[in-house]
Amino acid sequence: MNARTEPSEAEPSATARPPLVRELLLVVGLFLVYKFGRQLVTGHTTEAYRDAGRVWDWERTLHLPGEGSVQSLLLHGDTLAHLANTYYATVHFPATVAFLVWLYLKRPAHYVWARRVLAALTGAALVLHLLFPLAPPRMLAAAGLVDTAKVYGPSVYGPPQTDTLSNQFAAMPSLHFAWALMVAIGLIVATRSRLRWLWLLHPLVTLVVIVGTANHYWMDAIVATALLGIALAVIQPPSRTATTTGGAQEKLAPAEPKETVLVGAGR
Repeated sequence: MNARTEPSEAEPSATARPPLVRELLLVVGLFLVYKFGRQLVTGHTTEAYRDAGRVWDWERTLHLPGEGSVQSLLLHGDTLAHLANTYYATVHFPATVAFLVWLYLKRPAHYVWARRVLAALTGAALVLHLLFPLAPPRMLAAAGLVDTAKVYGPSVYGPPQTDTLSNQFAAMPSLHFAWALMVAIGLIVATRSRLRWLWLLHPLVTLVVIVGTANHYWMDAIVATALLGIALAVIQPPSRTATTTGGAQEKLAPAEPKETVLVGAGR
């Protein structure tokens, strides 16, 4: 009697951590493309103010709450307005970078997914900035809003006519809100804690800040959410087997029972 055992093969491991230098170059390159691409809209002042009037009218037609109702909450004291301006100026980039670094170290498969989503989202935003230059509500006289950064500080913008470091006529969509929402969604998907839904406080606070400081309209956040939704629908997240600390995890298949072949056995 001969016995033969068919060993089961382990499934391939999850996505390995991408090379660090390549990722640094890729992320920095994408940022520079976006940063310099936004400058192409600079100078389209007439179109930006015309589009701002259109967005303001659209919001009133849709009966969206006025941005002033949010700003009035911040203007009860200098402290709240200053904190909101500080949040706007300092949290946006560091939070997104910290999010990507943590995913790279702890959830490499989710890092690749999140980086692709952010790249697609930012690319779509750049196209919209080029096609639809938009002055923020703090520049629109019809809005009657206070430029809180200018009054209470700190401000990340200089006068629009001389500001060569940023394009202030690229309000739609709001990448402040889009990136914050992606950070929350990414952490919710990549972790298993019951408290992970609290990450939604980040985009919620960001929404209050960008509207209350008169840097964005409600429509800027709505369009940003729509673009992110499309990106998430096209770029699927990895499976739960990829959520391991420090690298990829091998999912071992259960051992199959030994199969015994009897040579010459009669039926």
